[in-house]
Amino acid sequence: MNEFIGWFNQVLTISIQLYFQQECEYSSLEEVKPPVNGWLEKVTGVPDLTFDERMVVMLALMPHVCPQILDIFFIQNKNFDRQYTEFGGWKGLSHGGFLPTGETASFILAGEDTEKRKGVIRLFQKDHWFYTKNILRLEGAGEGEPFLSGQLRVSEEFLSRVLLDKEYKPDYNIGFPAKRITTQLEWEDMVLDYLVAAELEEINVWISSGKTVMEDWGLSRILKAGYRSLFYGPPGTGKTLAATLLGKKNEMDVYRIDLSMIVSKYIGETEKNLAKVFDLAENRNWILFFDEADALFGKRTSTNTSNDRHANQEVAYLLQRIEDFPGMVILATNLRSNIDEAFSRRFQSVVYFPMPTEEQRAELWRNMLPGKWLGKDAEELITMAAETELSGGAITNVVRRCALRMIQSKKKLLDKVMLKEALQKEKIKS
Repeated sequence: MNEFIGWFNQVLTISIQLYFQQECEYSSLEEVKPPVNGWLEKVTGVPDLTFDERMVVMLALMPHVCPQILDIFFIQNKNFDRQYTEFGGWKGLSHGGFLPTGETASFILAGEDTEKRKGVIRLFQKDHWFYTKNILRLEGAGEGEPFLSGQLRVSEEFLSRVLLDKEYKPDYNIGFPAKRITTQLEWEDMVLDYLVAAELEEINVWISSGKTVMEDWGLSRILKAGYRSLFYGPPGTGKTLAATLLGKKNEMDVYRIDLSMIVSKYIGETEKNLAKVFDLAENRNWILFFDEADALFGKRTSTNTSNDRHANQEVAYLLQRIEDFPGMVILATNLRSNIDEAFSRRFQSVVYFPMPTEEQRAELWRNMLPGKWLGKDAEELITMAAETELSGGAITNVVRRCALRMIQSKKKLLDKVMLKEALQKEKIKS
């Protein structure tokens, strides 16, 4: 990185010299050859960077790695007793140094050349890898203000790679209302109805082979990008676990959307909050998981009041964002009937998670009960437990209660009385 900082500092100095027609040993910036150590290619994941792309990336990084280099932009225009307009820049709340904008990049690369300025603008379009790879972007330009006046901001993901040498995993906060969910279980640990297993396998095939379907076979002409699935069924039947394991099996992060931070009573806020999630997830290998999705994607009502109209507009917006999202989206609900029919028509798959049969419950008990708890009457205990109709989630609650009871009683083996008591308590809850 130090070599690139030195190179950027040299490019910046030369651009100032050329712009103000000072004595300079170079006639153009491109004469200053960038380092060939491959560092920038590695952290961006882009093999063939142009001169302009290298310069913009380093400019965006400067406030984070060597802010004093940009102090040169504080020089005053003596004719107007103010900073040079063409330098751009913005002032942070606590940072005392110069923070670059798109104008800053344009000044360095284009100077007064309007054609080159157009090339700089193209660097910040949504189809450029700066945006698609979530490296950097322009943000914060006011309504009606020049496009390049936006703040040149490097993403937290890219900063993590540069400064910490590790991949960034966003976490739950006010600006990102979603939580990454994981599990220590494996795909083989799921106990599923054969119909559910078949549906999940179809989703697996899409995740692993969707590129073949869309690009190699040319079906992108008639098929929308992305995949949308609805999981529905009683609580505790494995909807969240299935979503989590789909991600784990395919090396995808799974983010559960926090609906309490998404839904707002104020007009437009729900849409804005949801947009934050979709915008951040758009070009990432993520699964977005909406649990209890009927709270967000519920049925539209008759428009008797302005509130009804707003609610319907909100649902319509959500429908459009879901449909346009190019990645994997899973909605989960206990009651399918609560989901607006307009959504249902746009799901590529609808998977019903039923309550487990007695045979499946027996398998769940065998998987969950530690072997060290069971003596010679292990199968008798499992058979007794399986007779009680419980979901997989409820069974985990029973196992937890048994564990606590065994600690209290200082027993090393699970007995019938203890298990029966735990089963009864869980059954009362349901």
